[in-house]
Amino acid sequence: MSDPIQVPAGGSGPNWKIPVLFGGVIALLGANIYLFTQLDAVRIEAGEFRKSTNSEIASLKESSSVSTQTARRSLSSLKDELEGARRQASMAAGQAKADATKHAEELAKRLQIETARVEKQQQQIKTDLTQQVGEVATAANAKIGEVNAEVGTVKSEVAANKSELEKTIAELKRTNGDLGVQSGLIATNGKELAALKALGDRNYFEFNLTKTKEPRKVGDITMLLKKTDPKKNKYTIELVADDKRVEKKDKNLNEPVQFYVAKARQPYEIVVNEVKKDQIIGYLTTPKVQASRN
Repeated sequence: MSDPIQVPAGGSGPNWKIPVLFGGVIALLGANIYLFTQLDAVRIEAGEFRKSTNSEIASLKESSSVSTQTARRSLSSLKDELEGARRQASMAAGQAKADATKHAEELAKRLQIETARVEKQQQQIKTDLTQQVGEVATAANAKIGEVNAEVGTVKSEVAANKSELEKTIAELKRTNGDLGVQSGLIATNGKELAALKALGDRNYFEFNLTKTKEPRKVGDITMLLKKTDPKKNKYTIELVADDKRVEKKDKNLNEPVQFYVAKARQPYEIVVNEVKKDQIIGYLTTPKVQASRN
């Protein structure tokens, strides 16, 4: 015959410490690492965008510089040709002088037209460059603004989640279980259970158990719902652990129902949050650190 499910004589149970609760905050912050990673990607994208636009501006400046130099060489060539024509006109006589003077006047007119054209071209390049720089600056500032907005949103969400978790943990209750052992914090709803899971110190197995002939496996034990009393919020279940059966009779809503198994020094606990007709809803919590086996 195997030994029955063990019940400690001294009633010593898990020693939960308040500071451990705030480890949940760290776990919650860790869940936001992905968001910050995404924001880093946006920052990198913004940096690449800025590099690209700066490269475009540099290319535009280089192109305008080449155009300006070409125009200046053309004007310089016309000026030299004009000076040569005027010297030739001053030294010639008769028809040759008239022809040279006419040629010089034509060159002077061409120089005037070309100078006006170059000035207009340079002004247009300056306008285009200013517009391009403005568009790049506007786009870059908008991108940076988007990144900053996302960073602000994530920071706000982290702060709100931290505040909500701390508030939820502060609202959780401690109580003694049916074995007289002080329980850990008890969750009475889904939000509180999520906060307990965030602490990560125990395993949690949610269940929705209906009255059937066959027991149902929850975690590493099996449970059989025997009866419910929704008006009084009471229920009776049969547990099977280590191949042993034990009945927990007329248990109350949100009462830690405790039992020991051979492989664990701390008790397993069942907490039922809802009692309905032939149905109970709650969770099983088990210690993560098991007893060592010889």
